[in-house]
Amino acid sequence: MNRGLQGRYVSTSTAGETVHAYIPAPLPPHPPIDWTPGLSRKFEEAMLALGRLDSVSTLLPDSSVFLYTYVRKEAVLSSMIEGTQSSLSDLLLFELDQLPGVPLDDVREVSRYVAALNRGLELLADGFPLSLRLIRELHNVLLSEGRGRDQSPGEFRRSQNWIGGTRPGNAVFVPPPPEHILGCMDALELFLHNKPEPSPVLLKAALVHVQFETIHPFLDGNGRLGRLLITLLLCDQKVLRKPLLYLSLYFNTHRRQYYELLNSIRLTGEWEAWLDFFAEAVIVTATQAVQTAQQLVDLRKKDHERITPLGRPAASMIRIHDALMQHPIATASSLVRSTGLTHATVNKSLAHLQQLGIVQELTAGKRNRVFSYSEYIGIMNRGTELP
Repeated sequence: MNRGLQGRYVSTSTAGETVHAYIPAPLPPHPPIDWTPGLSRKFEEAMLALGRLDSVSTLLPDSSVFLYTYVRKEAVLSSMIEGTQSSLSDLLLFELDQLPGVPLDDVREVSRYVAALNRGLELLADGFPLSLRLIRELHNVLLSEGRGRDQSPGEFRRSQNWIGGTRPGNAVFVPPPPEHILGCMDALELFLHNKPEPSPVLLKAALVHVQFETIHPFLDGNGRLGRLLITLLLCDQKVLRKPLLYLSLYFNTHRRQYYELLNSIRLTGEWEAWLDFFAEAVIVTATQAVQTAQQLVDLRKKDHERITPLGRPAASMIRIHDALMQHPIATASSLVRSTGLTHATVNKSLAHLQQLGIVQELTAGKRNRVFSYSEYIGIMNRGTELP
């Protein structure tokens, strides 16, 4: 449906140029969304896919096994879109206090994404509403280390920004001037809180994401935080018990279409095309996550079947193996702490696991050796190569 311009333009001066900045109209869209049979079916299918994803916690022997690494995979992907070079292995090494293979600022930036997600979940669990205060708190955590630490963490911007282009005059898009940020964000908060009217949760997530990206309220970190809000909203509304839906890979794989749809919404109000795209992203991503969880269950079973016949050493090897399912890159010392086994037992078990080809040593040194559960890492890395 072509609703026409979904906001208004105002003139503003920045970096010595006068440009037209866009101020979006408050949500929800007017006239309302045209729920064609096809779009309604797509959203129903997306909700079913989320239900299957939510059941992953019953599929896995221990959902934290999957969640720990899956959250970190998303942190890597979301930060890659913003230009960092950190890999999943780099992040896991960094968390072990081992040197990653990329600049520390890159991996710190990724690490802050994990910290921001965890902080958001803590606040929601404590009954804190999804609000501007929570959003600013998450932004503060997100940018407290790495390259963004000088970009006013936790504060809405007080200067004009722009998206694309080398200067405001050739920008692809110019968000609202700073004096309009608080008004736009206040209206977004009201919509989050079902004012002027309630919206189904998946529709709300789709609309809020666009509005947040359009307002671009911070100097840096808007993309990462905008993607994070989708998952937090689904958790807050109890659609997901665990933060298992991350759309970064889908958005990046289809990034040209993603940006075209955002722009089309602003100019013509074609919300329905965006909603179809968003629902498809949810369906594909949730289905892939369920498949990944099943692959990890199958891997665990396969490796246990290889370990069990080995007699007396098997019990310790199983404990080491289960610890590696939770932290697939580890040192002998970290495995001693997580399993309660002695250094001698851990080292013997690791030697057996290396002989079986289950574990690989990443270091050649005799001290502080680092080991990788390489097949597990390989499963988690599938599809993460950015085009």
